[in-house]
Amino acid sequence: MSKKDVYRFWALLDTSEEGISVRFLDLPGCLTSGDTAEEAHAAAREALEGFLYVMEQDNDPIPDPSALDAILLQAESTEAACEVQVYMPTVREAMESKAVKKTLTVPKWLNDEAERQHLNFSQVLQEGLKRSLGIENQRF
Repeated sequence: MSKKDVYRFWALLDTSEEGISVRFLDLPGCLTSGDTAEEAHAAAREALEGFLYVMEQDNDPIPDPSALDAILLQAESTEAACEVQVYMPTVREAMESKAVKKTLTVPKWLNDEAERQHLNFSQVLQEGLKRSLGIENQRF
């Protein structure tokens, strides 16, 4: 499956007293909401980014977006359509550079000495992993 750099999908926004709900008809399960139109649009972009990233990682086929006319035919009378565009190279880089929490165990005496010397455990672990893997200052 080839990955695209840019995806554009139509979101349907539905305003109620509780806020604005957002759904993507072409991507069942891709849902979000916001209190204002600006928040709903930002949330729609973030939801679309995450949804498409997971689809890519799982090698799921990403459908072609439906035409606006087809979306509007399926929309409820209270919904408005809004195009949402995402740039995936930035999303992929952010997701792959995201910090991952790891739990590890070291002997108490080693922990005590490292704390006495004010070592940054995350930095030491990263440096050790890079050295063991033969990676020099490579950022993913």
